[in-house]
Amino acid sequence: MKGFDFTTDHWYVNDVPGDPEQRNVRRQVSGAGWSPVEPTATGGPTLIAHSPEVAAQLGIDEDTVTSDQFARVFSGNELVDGMQPHAMNYGGHQFGNWAGQLGDGRAIALGEISTPDGGHAVLQLKGAGPTPYSRGADGRAVLRSSVREFLCSEAMHHLGVPTTRALSLTLTGDDVMRDMLYDGHPANEQGAVVCRVAPSFVRFGHFELPASRGEIDLLRSLAEHTIRRHFPHLLAADGPDNPSVPDEAIVAWFQEVSDGTADLMVDWMRVGFVHGVMNTDNLSILGLTIDYGPYGWLEDFDPGWTPNTTDAGGKRYRYGNQPQIGHWNISRLGGALHSLTQDSEPLQAIVDSYSERFAQGWDRALANKLGLADADVVRRREIAAELLDLLPLTETDMTIFFRTLGDIEVSEVGGVDLSADDSTLIEPLIGSYYSPAELTGELLERTATWFRSYIELSRTAHQTADARRSQMHAVNPKYVLRNYLAQLAIDKAEAGSYDMIPELLELLRHPYDEQPGREQYATLRPDWARTRVGCSMLSCSS
Repeated sequence: MKGFDFTTDHWYVNDVPGDPEQRNVRRQVSGAGWSPVEPTATGGPTLIAHSPEVAAQLGIDEDTVTSDQFARVFSGNELVDGMQPHAMNYGGHQFGNWAGQLGDGRAIALGEISTPDGGHAVLQLKGAGPTPYSRGADGRAVLRSSVREFLCSEAMHHLGVPTTRALSLTLTGDDVMRDMLYDGHPANEQGAVVCRVAPSFVRFGHFELPASRGEIDLLRSLAEHTIRRHFPHLLAADGPDNPSVPDEAIVAWFQEVSDGTADLMVDWMRVGFVHGVMNTDNLSILGLTIDYGPYGWLEDFDPGWTPNTTDAGGKRYRYGNQPQIGHWNISRLGGALHSLTQDSEPLQAIVDSYSERFAQGWDRALANKLGLADADVVRRREIAAELLDLLPLTETDMTIFFRTLGDIEVSEVGGVDLSADDSTLIEPLIGSYYSPAELTGELLERTATWFRSYIELSRTAHQTADARRSQMHAVNPKYVLRNYLAQLAIDKAEAGSYDMIPELLELLRHPYDEQPGREQYATLRPDWARTRVGCSMLSCSS
């Protein structure tokens, strides 16, 4: 495709009632799922990074990507014919408390298009200016947060984790005032815009808001839009022609949303991802990872770690609590949908089924991460449970530890010598510990005992070394977007050098591959990053 010959197909704004008010002023918006609003033009947009994969999926050729028009369009400075820009209206529970109306405060959807492969995509600009939902903010985003969202969106996709994608990262040419840590020290930062791409950006909070207001017609409109457009397989053959979606389809849809959320939590836990702000307005109805703010990677396996400075006290959104928060959020969604069905019991049964769905998925994920999928189930679960107890006792790099396990030769001939003393025995694991000297006494003994049991059980699988390594390396990434790597890319970008962004993007496109020559990106977090802002401490503006 030369230029922007998009085939627009605006599902959401066509299906869901819109705001009749045309003025872009902050306000409460009732009875509407969206408000018309155009991006605010900026001083001098400059494209600094893009995803060639996403561009190709949207039918945008590389000549168009490098054009000045591309930077103008995906910074919000120019609209393409057929676009229908809007901001979505939704509410949500934030940190466990009902927050009322929230909405897209700094995200503006340009519209929806049909993709060349027969798919559907919403093009949304994050940082494109104020909307009726901005709540007094400026609607802008800064370079550092935009770099993080751009890279992480693509990194998660290639890890196999459902996520929104990122098409482009554009400098606006304008500065933005931000107090990074909310500590009374605001400063000017470079403004930027990320173009996010997803089949839909509908969230749990879309349903919570009209339910809280008693706007049942809007609630039903949202549910019917979502089911007809994104879950059509739940309708009978004549479903699209029926005047309304039946109760049984709503229940079946809620089951899929619950299952998808549980599965997403498994994926997050599998790769060591911590979202940091799992409010109900940040949970996708499609089971996608959305809204990359104060996220982080679990470099030290500490189930109590949260990257969000706002959450530092209560640690509601800590790594180990994410599955439970997913369950809590599902229960909030179920409560909102109650008004649409005659019987609440099926909805409650689905809420109750969430924990089992997660438990089964996490059990399978751990079995695969340990290379024990074919081993005795009882013993495998015992070994997995003991490992999860052991890892937090000394600072252990989660990614390196599990990757290392896959490289260990477990055969009786030429493999690990189980008769060796404890210190010698665990030598293959030492590279995953930040302070190996701590492995003494009872901790050393427990670690060695676990390792012997693990090797013994691994031998019962009777896999070849190559088959075992391939299977384990397919689920245990070597490369993730470590917090300090993202910060290094930000540091360079803020200094005017953008080369590290596409470099990391290419690295993260192949997270499970060895990638000779790039081993420096798969090492322990450096000491300087332990406490540095941006590497260990992040705010919602990050």
